[in-house]
Amino acid sequence: MPRHTLPSLLLALACCQPAWALSGEMVVIVSARNATDALRADQVADIFLGQSGRFPDGAQASAVDQPIGAAQRDAFYLKVAAKSPALLKAYWTKMIFTGRGQPPREVPDSAAVRRLVADNPGLIGYIDRDALDASVKPVLVVR
Repeated sequence: MPRHTLPSLLLALACCQPAWALSGEMVVIVSARNATDALRADQVADIFLGQSGRFPDGAQASAVDQPIGAAQRDAFYLKVAAKSPALLKAYWTKMIFTGRGQPPREVPDSAAVRRLVADNPGLIGYIDRDALDASVKPVLVVR
């Protein structure tokens, strides 16, 4: 194989990576005023999939989602709930049709999620780790 082919091949492979694979770490966040300090991935998945409406201490929990089609959203559900976008759509279609639940509220981006969660101790969301500030605290790192 010629020498110049390997760098070209590596560049081509990097360009074919999904956007979420190239992005930074995500964190699941709650308000700094929320008593919860840590959650397991299965607990987070249960809240985001409407299977649980409570934090471990019994306080009310409501999820805030990124928009459909966002790379962060796709990566979050794949890593935390093992659901691809197609499986997630099918899941919520069934939940809505059977009257067992509604998907989480959607907001435009990490900054909007952080602002909303910071203002309400009953909310939980996910953002880029780089978007963290003192108004929220991470309860799970999503790798």
